[in-house]
Amino acid sequence: MKRRELLAAGTAAAVGSLAMPRLSRAQGGRVLRFVPQANLSSLDAIAGTQYVVRNASLLIWDTLFGVDSKLMPKPQMAEGYEASEDNKIWTIRLRPGLKFHDGEPVLSRDVIASLNRWMVRDTMGQRIKASLDAMEAPDDRTVRIRLNKPFPKMLFALGKSNAPVAEIMPERIAKTDPFQLIKEFVGSGPMVFKRDEWVPGSAAVFEKFAGYDPRPEVAEWLSGGKRVMFDRIEWLILPDDATKAAALQNGEIDWWENPVPDLVPLLKRNRNVNVDIADPLGNIGSFRINHLHPPFNDPRVRRAVMMALSQEDYMRAVVGNDDALWKPLPSFFTPGTPSYTEAGGEILTGPRRFDEAKKLLAEAGYKGETVVLCVATDVQITKAQGDVTADLLQKIGMKVDYQALDWGTVGARRAKKDPPSQGGWHIFHTWHAGADCINPAPYTAFDAGGDKAWFGWPKSDAIQAGIAAWYDAPNAAAEKAAMADLNKTAMDFVTYIPTGFFLGYQAWRKNVSGVVKAPFPVFWGVQKT
Repeated sequence: MKRRELLAAGTAAAVGSLAMPRLSRAQGGRVLRFVPQANLSSLDAIAGTQYVVRNASLLIWDTLFGVDSKLMPKPQMAEGYEASEDNKIWTIRLRPGLKFHDGEPVLSRDVIASLNRWMVRDTMGQRIKASLDAMEAPDDRTVRIRLNKPFPKMLFALGKSNAPVAEIMPERIAKTDPFQLIKEFVGSGPMVFKRDEWVPGSAAVFEKFAGYDPRPEVAEWLSGGKRVMFDRIEWLILPDDATKAAALQNGEIDWWENPVPDLVPLLKRNRNVNVDIADPLGNIGSFRINHLHPPFNDPRVRRAVMMALSQEDYMRAVVGNDDALWKPLPSFFTPGTPSYTEAGGEILTGPRRFDEAKKLLAEAGYKGETVVLCVATDVQITKAQGDVTADLLQKIGMKVDYQALDWGTVGARRAKKDPPSQGGWHIFHTWHAGADCINPAPYTAFDAGGDKAWFGWPKSDAIQAGIAAWYDAPNAAAEKAAMADLNKTAMDFVTYIPTGFFLGYQAWRKNVSGVVKAPFPVFWGVQKT
């Protein structure tokens, strides 16, 4: 039986036999039941970068600025701002009446503590911190950031959507070591996290915060008035894709963030279900490599894998046979965006070169050492990529230890710098939202700053110099030229391996309105009848 037939059969069997968590106290249109992309194992979008954590945290915490659908930052918690002509001094004024979930006012000192924690983990934040003279609080509603070097992209840094997110939390919580998870979840956003109802692996619950004062503007992505129309939003972790599909068709859930492509035709046939592309900017599949330990500390080994890797194999495993959902990507950047480039990407195009890959492995001194491949098998995107990688590495003569884990465990494991034989890792798979890969600014995974870089800790002075040149570029043409140089340099260095560009679906009941296309679920403005 084919996988698609097996899933469809499983869906049919699941109908009428669901064991849904009994969570709801409110009824009908006041409760939204949502199935996220993965289990919610933490809520700290500064200490980690998993999208599911980021998505949940955006309900709980607000930001000074927020990007709209054109990726333009708009004031959010900020009432307004002033920038000096040389972009060295930024003065931000908070909106009056902002409150935390414990009823305490949001003050300048909370903002400063929150930004200090964020700057340690975020690549844009690190650049701000490197040129920071001081952050000051002239009064309880004013924050002044003084730099010794211009930083014209300040507003985007403070309002970007990708983790680490510059979320504002109480000073006492923001003083938590940025490499440790926070233990309190007192937020500044529209929803309160119900810690007493959190069952990791089963459910997470958010309740509307009566003290939240939305902005007057219409909401657009992370900007404008975040008006949540529900008393409760319940995130439900269901055991398998067939059960999720059956629950959506039965009306037991309202919204499924990322239905697997194999089940999309079935869902589209249901007259009570809407199915659409979730985000037109799409996603970039990621073969993430640990640069610290052999054999992948040798660029020849990384390049050997790259020249044998077939993006088509990966993309068909992720999205199926619908050619409209994927395209090859000889680039680290999002196709269709103004500065997109394929410079240096030839190694990912054309026939795959297995014999050359084996020869390069031998030249690098690889002698059959075990490669630890950590695969989150509870997330379809990572499971599909991991299965292809296991087969690919074996084809070029590498020995693979395929470790089947859940996404939360991979999230914790990938932060370990220990040798793979002592609990570390060589490879894990993930994906990057296209909105995070339009240029080097929000692109955490592209940074090559060594110990300060994202998991895998790539270190390349040439890439870092190229990123600095992009930041200093005086115009769009110079930015585009800098990105072309960067793409070639990163391809030669193999920061990580892009496995292709793909689109994904979301699905929701037709009695739910207001669902928009975005790189993350946008809950404000969504209603249910």
